[in-house]
Amino acid sequence: MPIYEYDCAGCGDFTQLKPMAERDQPCQCPACGELAVRVVLSAPGLATLAGSQRRAHETNERSAHAPQTLADYKARRQHGAGCSCCAPSKPVERTKANPHGLKASPSARPWMISH
Repeated sequence: MPIYEYDCAGCGDFTQLKPMAERDQPCQCPACGELAVRVVLSAPGLATLAGSQRRAHETNERSAHAPQTLADYKARRQHGAGCSCCAPSKPVERTKANPHGLKASPSARPWMISH
């Protein structure tokens, strides 16, 4: 839940942790109990976030308006050309021991898992 700022007419400003769905509703002042309206007194704390968190926020904001296409993903990928998650997979070679090109050939030990 985010922290919102409110301004009480008698006591001054204070912050309150509230759900986003209730952000525009007045909040009760913790000192005097009067209803206070929400105000924006300070800038969001995005500048103090770590780089990875800031990029995640930027990605979420961007995806809310226009999802990333496959072409965008390929243009922005951060891995090198030899990366196993981005590069196309290599076909399995057919050899005498593996004539059908299967990744895991059947063996006499069915309980073993191939890597």
